[in-house]
Amino acid sequence: MLLTRILGVGAATGVALAGYAAAEARAYTVREVALTLLPAGSRPVKVLHLSDLHITPGQQRKRDWVRDLAAWSPDLVVNTGDNLAHRRAVPTALDAMAPLLDLPGVFVFGSNDYFEPGLRNPLAYLAPDRGKRHVDVPQLPWRDLRYGFASAGWLDLTNRRERLRVAGLDLAFTGVDDPHLGYDDLPAVAGPAPDDADVRLGVAHAPYLRVLDQYAATGHELILAGHTHGGQVCLPALGALATNCDLEPARAKGLHRHPADSREGDPGSSWLHVSAGLGTNPYLRFRVACRPEATLLTLLPRG
Repeated sequence: MLLTRILGVGAATGVALAGYAAAEARAYTVREVALTLLPAGSRPVKVLHLSDLHITPGQQRKRDWVRDLAAWSPDLVVNTGDNLAHRRAVPTALDAMAPLLDLPGVFVFGSNDYFEPGLRNPLAYLAPDRGKRHVDVPQLPWRDLRYGFASAGWLDLTNRRERLRVAGLDLAFTGVDDPHLGYDDLPAVAGPAPDDADVRLGVAHAPYLRVLDQYAATGHELILAGHTHGGQVCLPALGALATNCDLEPARAKGLHRHPADSREGDPGSSWLHVSAGLGTNPYLRFRVACRPEATLLTLLPRG
């Protein structure tokens, strides 16, 4: 009898936790962050950071929520990848971002733009990354997604440097292809960031330390990344337990310094913003203690 009660309580607890995790995965939120970064006398610039949408054709609520982000009137959109989670999701992704595609934007891709996701135990993220990558996994139509973004005027930062005029400011961008897949070509974007730009930004999907180190050392004031899902596995009392890369869990989401022990103004250091992202694995739409998010970064003038 006692064993039956224990098993019953355990089952009820598991059902309740699963229900909570499923609800949280759909509790989309906009997180607002302010950062003093612009030349004195500039007007504030609102940057919408989108990451890890992981959308499928059936996720209409997520699509509609992303469409409504245009109401926040961002000046710039930075998309740090993993937009897709289904081979027929490109039209849904482009429809979700259609109002945002009318704005200046830049993008890089992640592994889930390139390859079809599979069912995976979320606790597997706690194991060390052995470097195993996609073998015989169907590709997703990432070229169609790239065409949709680029034809709307967004800049492709795949192992490239670009410049963009936003709100009267000259912004310099450096981007790499997905470091989690080893697609980043750091020599291709090596060298000092242009000192004649008003702001210098580094962009990547996965915040691997080798990429962050190069961006910080070459004069990028702000680095934007995603990939971590806010820790992949989170507990309410402990926070993030993993990041699925070599970034430590304490910086799995939000605004931090890089290197972690640096202060603003230190040579060779940057601000780092890691988005917890909007999506999940499509086969297990759970999130715990880490609501899906987009971030509105308001860049403010110095002084």
